[in-house]
Amino acid sequence: MESLTVGVVIALLAVLVAEFVNGWTDAPNAIATVVSTGVMTPRSAILMAVVLNTLGAMSGTAVATTVGQGIVAASALTIPAITATMIAIIAWGTMAAKLGIPVSKSHALLAGLAGAGFAGGGFDALQWHGWQKVGIGMALSIGIGFAAAFLLARLVIRVAAAASPGRAKRRFDHLQMASAAFMAFNHGLNDGQKFMGVFALTLLAGGVTSEFTIPWWVIVICALTMGLGTSAGGWRIIETVGSKMTRLTSWQGFAATAAASSTIFGASMYGIPLSTTHTITSAIIGVGAGKRVSDIRWGVLRKIVIAWLLTFPSCAVIAYCAALIANRFWG
Repeated sequence: MESLTVGVVIALLAVLVAEFVNGWTDAPNAIATVVSTGVMTPRSAILMAVVLNTLGAMSGTAVATTVGQGIVAASALTIPAITATMIAIIAWGTMAAKLGIPVSKSHALLAGLAGAGFAGGGFDALQWHGWQKVGIGMALSIGIGFAAAFLLARLVIRVAAAASPGRAKRRFDHLQMASAAFMAFNHGLNDGQKFMGVFALTLLAGGVTSEFTIPWWVIVICALTMGLGTSAGGWRIIETVGSKMTRLTSWQGFAATAAASSTIFGASMYGIPLSTTHTITSAIIGVGAGKRVSDIRWGVLRKIVIAWLLTFPSCAVIAYCAALIANRFWG
């Protein structure tokens, strides 16, 4: 390992700040349902999310490898371009959190890398085998997230129809806590790894390492940073995801988080980076529709979808412009 330059250190710090923002603004998706239904207090839910997000981020490197090697060629990225890209992602995520809009930091990151890579190497810089996985992730997060939650909701309605309301609620309260814990773990397993991949990519682009590798200390630093970000809360996003789109009961919260977390876990095993934000949001809409379509607040959902559609092109263009400027003046 070569000595670190000031530029590389700044870039690595920018990656960690972006990881912190990811924990702050995306991790609330894991606990939004369990908080909104009153099954867990906000403080206990946040503590659970901190621990399980951190453990999840330490539990694999498949997604990190896809992001670090399969999105943009390292040769097309300069250290100033990476720094500029991370700053753009941080600004986008912070703005969305202030507005209470659950946008995908995963898509912001992938779009930012694409924009920066295009600025440095054109279309040849894009690694199409990795982008195929991104496309699969988009289909899984929206399509499977919604369908699995819808079907699970219909199954719960049928199976629990004759059960005592009080007994059924107690059981679903416990099931919802378990599914929320699994969701928090899988958020770390997928989302936490993305910035590990960028951290390792930065080491390679900066000449600190001679080949792409994810050492144990990178895993630990990124996982703990994400856990620290999770502890910051993200209350406006919790409110939007947990109660503004549709009013949830504990059985619906269980169905949504069980469907979303299972989808994310399956994708993570194959190194597929997907949006946990899109997955849980689609799952919540799925359980709402599974009970009654009129329960969904379409005006709130419309604003969220517009933000989703804007994330990819906006972050790609911002990162492209920022990388061009950074490469010209500091590259």
